[in-house]
Amino acid sequence: MKTSASEDPAAHQPGARHAAGRSAVAAAVGEILARADADIAARKPVCNSSGRCCHFEEYGHRLYVTAAELAFFAEAIGAPPAQGHSKEPGRPPAKSLPLPLFQPNGSVAAGCPFQVEGLCTARTARPLGCRIYFCDANAQSWQGEVYERYHGELRALHERLGLPYAYTEWRNALAQLLEQGVFRGRG
Repeated sequence: MKTSASEDPAAHQPGARHAAGRSAVAAAVGEILARADADIAARKPVCNSSGRCCHFEEYGHRLYVTAAELAFFAEAIGAPPAQGHSKEPGRPPAKSLPLPLFQPNGSVAAGCPFQVEGLCTARTARPLGCRIYFCDANAQSWQGEVYERYHGELRALHERLGLPYAYTEWRNALAQLLEQGVFRGRG
């Protein structure tokens, strides 16, 4: 997968590393996502659990996350297992991802690594883009507007907390967490 300079995961590692260690950021993101969830639920979109939303290449879309969302994800995914490891002293051991993130040739795996048997295994911690995207044709009219509203809140949160803003493709962001020892890939 080719990325532009603004999508280069290495360019955003400091922001993601800084964000992943800040539970205050995660709590603030949780509040924004809860408001987004309520807004979305009020619109009554239909999800047929097809899993198409997670098949990025197949359906021609990408999922991007902010550094703050990545912090929320790392915090909300739960306590890591005791057998994990950590690259940083004082940091809890790494949590295993449910699926391999990379193909044997080193390329990023197709789709979301948290989709298992058509369902999301990280549903409570999923990013804003996952929460808003519905295949429901009736949802197409409001998705962009709602995404921009809550993405604006996330961006403002970065500014308010002095957190470096990063907007990174989801699997590249997960790779950053793997590199930082927040998660441990299976293999």
